[in-house]
Amino acid sequence: MTSAQKFIAIDGPAGSGKSSVSKEIARRHGYGYLDTGAAYRALAWHVLDRGADTSDADAVRAAASDFPFAQALDPDDRRVRVGGADVTDAIREPRVSAAVSGVARVPEVRVQVNEMFRRIVADSEYPAVVVEGRDITTVVAPDAPVRILLTAAPEVRAARRAGELAGENAAAVAEALHKRDASDSSVVDFLNAAPGVDVVDSTELDFAQTVAAVLTVIDQRRDADTGA
Repeated sequence: MTSAQKFIAIDGPAGSGKSSVSKEIARRHGYGYLDTGAAYRALAWHVLDRGADTSDADAVRAAASDFPFAQALDPDDRRVRVGGADVTDAIREPRVSAAVSGVARVPEVRVQVNEMFRRIVADSEYPAVVVEGRDITTVVAPDAPVRILLTAAPEVRAARRAGELAGENAAAVAEALHKRDASDSSVVDFLNAAPGVDVVDSTELDFAQTVAAVLTVIDQRRDADTGA
């Protein structure tokens, strides 16, 4: 098996459900789970921890050149470390969230981080790894046997994200989500499926139905890849 064949590639915008669905898929199949967004968040934290600003591309490159990132692949163990620091909770802080786009916009850094993802999957002991992000189906693993774009209508995604963030103003959450979509989509297109990528639209589906729809695609694609 090649390293590309170990990828279950799932892309999608914020609020599409890709994280929760990907983790559930990994649990059911005994696969690993890699949240690529956590790596970019961890790098943003790393830049800030060095006293720099992610709007400074040179500072981002410097931090990326010394980025001791580690992430557990167990879907029920989401610890993220940078060197000796456990940053699992810190990378979800608002200051980090606001800084992530600056990291993701540096092309050389994206190349470096994407190569890191490939190494993590190739070196894992899991038979496959569910890797979710923004450009997994198109850039990181375009030869993966399973490539899925998980999406939903913008208003549905906003409502879901507001539900996850208890106490947050729904309108503010929706505005932040739309701004993030607009900003991130200028770097990589995660709103439209590339050729050969299966689309699962969860607008009218609940969580269990979405998981079932994704599992169906995975089973069909992996069967086709093995000639079953």
